[in-house]
Amino acid sequence: MSVNIIILYYSRHGATQALADALAEGILKAGGEPLLRTVTGAGDPASQRDLTINKDELKQCDGLILGSPVRFGHMASALQQFWEQTSISWLKGELEGKPAAVFTSGSSMHSGQESTLLAMGVPLLHHGMVLCGIPYTEPAIQQTVSGASPYGASHVEHGHGKQLTDHEYQAAVALGKRVTVVAEALKTARKQGTL
Repeated sequence: MSVNIIILYYSRHGATQALADALAEGILKAGGEPLLRTVTGAGDPASQRDLTINKDELKQCDGLILGSPVRFGHMASALQQFWEQTSISWLKGELEGKPAAVFTSGSSMHSGQESTLLAMGVPLLHHGMVLCGIPYTEPAIQQTVSGASPYGASHVEHGHGKQLTDHEYQAAVALGKRVTVVAEALKTARKQGTL
């Protein structure tokens, strides 16, 4: 049974988009269908490659992975504005029980990546989503000297530009796989009436 996972992101210079592409590979490897989407107001060239998300896609997705560059320890304003307009979806519980994850990119090791990942999880938790991280048993998390953490996939641009390191790439692929596997399990359980 194939599941569709939305990768909703904003990217200014392409580093966050590179993570989105690695997450999409992980979703495909796990047998899912990745839907790369951006938000209205994301006028930067890197975000213009993918379609703007619509509310029906959000409602019908089996899982969601949210990504943004670091903006003072928080997500980009275009993504924040999107979530502020999802009250009806929140009140109806349209995302309740679906898996979610987060990813980010920043200019340096201490640019606020972990606080951005944690902040992006807040609206997802309010929507009743099941937040997935990257287990510490994932080798890329243990070995990285740049991006990636148990909170989500990440990239450190300093010294690398938008090119992901091997560990950043591996962690993003692993997170894409994890969300897909969880989405499949939850969808099967709902179908069988065991959830």
